Amino acid sequence: MQMDTMLTGFLLSISLCLDIGIVNVAIIDVTLKYGRKAGLWMGLGSCFGDLFYALLAIAGMSFLLQFVWVQWLTWLGGGSLLLWLAFKMAREALRDATQTETTHPALPSRRHLFGRGLTLAMASPTSILWFAAVGGTLIAQATDGSWLSTVDFLIGFFAGGVAWTLFIALGAHHGGQTMGTRFKQGCHIVSALLYIYFAFIVIRNGYLALLN
Repeated sequence: MQMDTMLTGFLLSISLCLDIGIVNVAIIDVTLKYGRKAGLWMGLGSCFGDLFYALLAIAGMSFLLQFVWVQWLTWLGGGSLLLWLAFKMAREALRDATQTETTHPALPSRRHLFGRGLTLAMASPTSILWFAAVGGTLIAQATDGSWLSTVDFLIGFFAGGVAWTLFIALGAHHGGQTMGTRFKQGCHIVSALLYIYFAFIVIRNGYLALLN
């Protein structure tokens, strides 16, 4: 049970990270300009930003899910949103990715990099939407409500963010700009598959809980 909870947290974190948004673009750009260590520090900061939102989602949804109308709203709304995100990612995978130049000021310290990653993660529109609409529901369903189960989930969730940071920073460092298009398209495809998988979980669990 503990390993299943950690794995679910790990996969949920990866599904969030795979959305090519401002955080990933910034990590890739900083890595290409300043090296893999700079990208890793920025990515680590974003992991703590995601963890903060995960804690807020756990605290809020544990109370709100006591109401039946909230369960209907989150399961049907969350499932629909996940399917829409899957469609969005699949559409992006079919569209030719374009490389855009982004200018960054000099990043003088690890603290600056860490803080920028944290700020970007907490300001990312996709992250806010994900946690507000579906993150809390999926987290609540992944745990049994106990502190031990919640801690196991958060460990897996944080580990997923760190693993993704290592992957994207090292991939950008070694691949460089020549793999940019393929890298983005691959992320979109995997992201679409993960969104479909979690949409199935949300809709199935909602059906079993409310209609059976």
